[in-house]
Amino acid sequence: MDYLPLFLQVRNQRCLVVGGGDIALRKIRLLNASGANIRVVAREISAEIREFLASGEHQLLEKPFENNDLNDVCLVIAATDDEGVNRQVARMAQQRQLFVNVVDDAQAGNAVMPAIVDRSPVVVAFSTGGKAPVLARLLRQKLETLLPRGYGRLAALAGECRDMVKARFSEINDRRYFWENVLAGPAAEKALTGDLQGARSLIEQTLANTSEQKTGEVYLVGGGPGDPDLLTFKALRLMQQADVVLHDRLVSEDVLALCRRDADYIYVGKKRDRHTRPQEEINALLVALAKEGKRVLRLKGGDPFIFGRGGEEIETLASEGIPFQVVPGITAASGCASYAGIPLTHRDHAQSVRFVTGHLKDGCYALNWQEMLDPGQTLVFYMGLLGLPRICQELMDHGRDAQTPIALIQQGTTRNQRVFTGTLATIDKIIESEKVKAPTIIIIGSVVSLRDKLRWC
Repeated sequence: MDYLPLFLQVRNQRCLVVGGGDIALRKIRLLNASGANIRVVAREISAEIREFLASGEHQLLEKPFENNDLNDVCLVIAATDDEGVNRQVARMAQQRQLFVNVVDDAQAGNAVMPAIVDRSPVVVAFSTGGKAPVLARLLRQKLETLLPRGYGRLAALAGECRDMVKARFSEINDRRYFWENVLAGPAAEKALTGDLQGARSLIEQTLANTSEQKTGEVYLVGGGPGDPDLLTFKALRLMQQADVVLHDRLVSEDVLALCRRDADYIYVGKKRDRHTRPQEEINALLVALAKEGKRVLRLKGGDPFIFGRGGEEIETLASEGIPFQVVPGITAASGCASYAGIPLTHRDHAQSVRFVTGHLKDGCYALNWQEMLDPGQTLVFYMGLLGLPRICQELMDHGRDAQTPIALIQQGTTRNQRVFTGTLATIDKIIESEKVKAPTIIIIGSVVSLRDKLRWC
């Protein structure tokens, strides 16, 4: 991030605005709405500003800006139509380690004024860092339509009930569960429509009838092949609810960043011949955390039920009586093939597709090579990069055409995606020359020949 988002408490604090025209007035309105005491310094101050700031706590100084105008202020806004003056204000303010915003010149200051959607006490603020203010305005318009004004009433009601809920539940997780249920239930609907008394009554009834949570829940979620836009809505919702996140090596940083920021993160990734935790220990950890009353996100790359050992994990959970949910993810075969422009099936090329693990166990494969010789079948190998020369040789030895097309998709669907194509006979040389690395999905079959025509990213 170029800027750290934060909200400043400026109520009854002195804020300086340098400028006395329409631009300054827009900023003055925001500061006034936040309860600030405003000092305005400008050679000329408009009648609109004088009228707006007529009350006694504000200061209007019609004069050139001077260094001592920065005394006793917590925030500075440079809003003149003179770039030189604005930059002088910014420079002097930063020498005093003050936050300063320069209108239409974000780089000159150290703070930017965001676009704001006000549903007080709910306030949504977002920024493009001064690079695209029109885009920020358009996004604000969209959010204005998505956030009913009743959310302010709902937030205020929740604030009134906080102490009551805190007295009922001693554990923070129990309070969190309670509020998540309330804020997505009938009480919230009543508050949004303006029936605050009805909403409060429902909250009190729910509080009286809710016992403390004793057992948590496990969410087994497929994080897809890497692009966060490929997550399902349900996956995103559960990712935002979880108290603890157990994540694999193949979960991309962009996907992981969408989990709840204050959750505990535990890396349980596995790499060939190097496991951070054995699978049995992961299974036991899921059970232990859930029995502590926590909501546990088991986040896996791709789909948890396709070479993800998800079945083993929920077997353990079921035997221990732990509630769980499973959310499918887009498996690497589907996601990587699509982003590489390779359809896994095609009427003229392949009528079936087979997913195969390319991971060697004890140095050998237990594969039925005869079933993989059909030219009308696409083969997709997971975890097969290390053993690919052996795989290709076995296929050719058993009768598959040496000129069968093959594609390697490294870090598919991410910004670092690389795609290499060749044949069963040539791909080992490509791996060596291009320094191909895991994670890489392997696609073998006639459909690979369509890549040049169908690639789109």
